[in-house]
Amino acid sequence: MIEPSLDLYGEAATRVEAVLVELLTQSRARYALLIDRQGFVILHQRAPWAPKPPSLDSLATLIASNQSANEAIAQLFGESGFRETVQQGDGVGTYVEAVAERAFLVTVFDGSAPLGKVKLFTKRALDQIRAVLDETREAAPAADLGGSFSADAGALLDQLLGDGTTP
Repeated sequence: MIEPSLDLYGEAATRVEAVLVELLTQSRARYALLIDRQGFVILHQRAPWAPKPPSLDSLATLIASNQSANEAIAQLFGESGFRETVQQGDGVGTYVEAVAERAFLVTVFDGSAPLGKVKLFTKRALDQIRAVLDETREAAPAADLGGSFSADAGALLDQLLGDGTTP
C-alpha cells in the first residue's frame, strides 16, 4: 500500500494549518493544499466564501502528476525543474510551488484574487511552512500502550476465542 511521503502531527500540523488559513485570508484564494509528490493531501483549508471544491484527492493526484511531467519538460532544457507552475482558466486557476523535495503547496484561486497577490502570499506561506518543517522534523507519535498491554490483550483474546486447550 502506498502511503504519504510526508506526515505532519500535533503542533506542526496546527501551525501549518494556521499558515494555510492566513494564506487564504490574505490572498482571497479559494483553497490551499499541502500535497506530497505522490498525490496525497497532507493538509488543506477552504476559504469560508469558496464553493465546495472538487474531490481534493483527485485534484492532488492530478497536480502531482502534472508536476512530474513539468519536471520532465524542465529536464529537456537542462533544468532540474520549474520553481512554480501557474494554470489559469476563465474562472479558476492554480498556483503550485515546491515546499520541499517531497511536497507542494497548491493555491486555487478565482478572478477575485489577482495572480500577483496569490503569488506573493503563497511565497510568504512557503517560507513559514518550510520553517515549520525544518524546526520540527517531528516523528509520528509513539503509542504508549502500557506495560501490561500484551498480557491484557492475550487474556482478552483467550476469553473471546478460547485459550486453545479445548477442541
